[in-house]
Amino acid sequence: MKSSADFHPSARTLPDTAVTHVRYVAEAVPDLRASVDFYGGIWGLTEVDRDGDVVFFAAQGSTEPYVLRLRAAEEKHLDLISFGVRDAASIDSIAETLLAAGVRVDRLPQRLTTPDGGYGLRLFDPDGRLVELSTDLSPRAARELEPGESIPRKVSHAVINSADIHSLVAFYEGMLGFQVIDWLGDFMAFLRVGVDHHVLAITAAPHSSFNHIAYDMRGLDEYMRGTGRMMRHGVTPVWGPGRHGPGNNTFSYFVDPNGNVAEYTSELQQLVPGDPYCGAVWTPSAQDNDQWGTGGLIEEFLPYGINQPDRLLWTPSPV
Repeated sequence: MKSSADFHPSARTLPDTAVTHVRYVAEAVPDLRASVDFYGGIWGLTEVDRDGDVVFFAAQGSTEPYVLRLRAAEEKHLDLISFGVRDAASIDSIAETLLAAGVRVDRLPQRLTTPDGGYGLRLFDPDGRLVELSTDLSPRAARELEPGESIPRKVSHAVINSADIHSLVAFYEGMLGFQVIDWLGDFMAFLRVGVDHHVLAITAAPHSSFNHIAYDMRGLDEYMRGTGRMMRHGVTPVWGPGRHGPGNNTFSYFVDPNGNVAEYTSELQQLVPGDPYCGAVWTPSAQDNDQWGTGGLIEEFLPYGINQPDRLLWTPSPV
């Protein structure tokens, strides 16, 4: 599904996928202390490990050992995006496909040395972005969040920017088994694995960069409470609160101390593999961007979402 022109909105059976969900995002930041205080403070994540200038954060409602990794660096950079895979055999099969296609693989399938262990591989997508695929991790003890508890439940999805969106979409579909579920115009593709409407979205931009990471809240009330807490602490959304058309999820976008965007979201559309789904090419409009019409102007968000060019693409992560 290289572009929206190739996308025909008709009922399709949703295939099962080897990749199951987004596990964590790893960011390199110039001001580590500021981001540690932000995410471990008013944002609501829990610091679970620290190794020198690398800090790991978990979400209380998630069994993932961590959902965010921060590393001190001179220049801002997306170290990697990590996705879960159903089993080791699928990791090996994906690796064979990548190598046969000449894709640059940073680390062949092996036991991982990160705090959560597991088995995985690392590869570069066509933009030079590092992607980790892993399985067989040691799960963290999660808990059900209480009504009104307005902290992140898990990672919902990640969004990346690309100067060649159509080639990148074709790569994630053809090489990694993602499925395009909807388009917004011809400049934003929503890709699913598992049951979530999307775990990855790709946006056309002048350069390759990180757009944002979204954290799922327990429900609508908790999402609004979390948004309100941020505002009471003087952190105003650059867009939101509102509700998107594609995915039907709520949104409040905030800028962290290092200029990266983090989103509170809830009620993302849930899908059932094997069931039919009729995708859509959504119209780029105020209504489809924000069904409620309460989020303010998207133009205020765009400079932060486009972010600065990532000058460290094709760089293996030191962790």
